[in-house]
Amino acid sequence: MTGLRIQNLFLSDQSNKQLKIAGVQAVLRLILLRMVHLIDALHLGKPDVICIALVECGPNELLLVDSGPESVFGSVVEGVRSLGFEPGHVRHLLASHVHLDHTGGAWRWAKEFGTTIYAHPKGAPHLVDPSKLVESAKRIYGDKMGFLWGAVGSIPEGHVIAVEDGAELQISSKRFQVLCTPGHAQHHNSYWLESERTVFAGDVAGVLIRGGPPVPPFPPPDIHLESWKDSLDKIRSLQPASIHITHFGKVADPMPALDALEKRIFGWADWMKERLIEGKSEAEIIPEFEKFTVRELLGDRTPREDLATYEYADPASMSVAGLTRYWRKYHPEQVP
Repeated sequence: MTGLRIQNLFLSDQSNKQLKIAGVQAVLRLILLRMVHLIDALHLGKPDVICIALVECGPNELLLVDSGPESVFGSVVEGVRSLGFEPGHVRHLLASHVHLDHTGGAWRWAKEFGTTIYAHPKGAPHLVDPSKLVESAKRIYGDKMGFLWGAVGSIPEGHVIAVEDGAELQISSKRFQVLCTPGHAQHHNSYWLESERTVFAGDVAGVLIRGGPPVPPFPPPDIHLESWKDSLDKIRSLQPASIHITHFGKVADPMPALDALEKRIFGWADWMKERLIEGKSEAEIIPEFEKFTVRELLGDRTPREDLATYEYADPASMSVAGLTRYWRKYHPEQVP
C-alpha cells in the first residue's frame, strides 16, 4: 500500500507539472494571438472588404501589413488608436503588392509618421514614383479613381526598402521571412511570421468573406496561373496554422482553403477560355460571369447577403479582363 501511495503521489506530481506546462503554453498562445490585431478599413463605409493587420513587434514598435487605399487612411489611424496604440509607433509597413486597394495609402504613413515601407523589388519603384501605376489605374477606373482610392502620392526613396524572396526581416522581437508569391501580380510578396506560424498573404490566397469559400481575384494586367500555383505550393510547404488575407482577415484552417482556391483558379480560367473560344467579347462575358460566380458561391452555401460583399471585394468585370489578357498573352494558340 505504501508503494502504491508513493506511486500515486509521483503521478499526481507529474500531472501537476504537465498541467502547469499546459497552462503556460495556453497563456503564451493567447499572448501570441494578441500580437496580431485586425483593423477593418471600412472602405467606402463597407465592412469586411479591406482588412489591415497590425503586429506588435516590441515596445512602441508596430508594423502594418498593407495600408489600404489613401481614402481609408483616417479609418485605419483610428483603428490603431481604438486598439490602444499610437499611430506614430507604426514604424514599418509590409506591402503585399502595389495595387491601390492594398498600398495606395502607404505614402500617407511615410509622410505623417515616418513609416518605412518594404516591398517587392518590382513594386518598390512604383511607390517612389507612382506615375505609371496611376496611368494604368486610370485606364481601368476612369473618373472614379479619387472616389475609390483617394489621393496618390510618392514616398521618399529613403523610406522604401526592396526585399527579395527569402530575405529575413528582424523587426524588434519579430522575424518575418519574405516570400515572393507571384500569380495575382508579378510583384506580390507574402510574409511568414514563424513565431505565430502565420502567413500574411495579401491577394495570392484569395478573397474569403465571413468564413465563406475562397475566390481568386483576377485583375489585369499580369495574372499568371502557373506562377500562382507555385506560390500556393510555397505557402502550403510551410504548414501554416493560419493565414491572413487583405479581403478579409484571418483564415484559421488554411490548407482546405488553399486547395479550394487552387481548384477554383483553374476552373474559372477554363470557363473563361470556353467563352473566348465561343467568340464572345468581354462585354458579353461579364454578365455571364457574374451569374456563373453567383451560382458557384451559392453552391458553396454562401449566404445571399454576402454576395454583394464578394462582388465588391472581387469585381467580376476585373476578372474577365484579367483572364482574357492571360489567355491571349500566355496561351494565344488556345483562344481566337
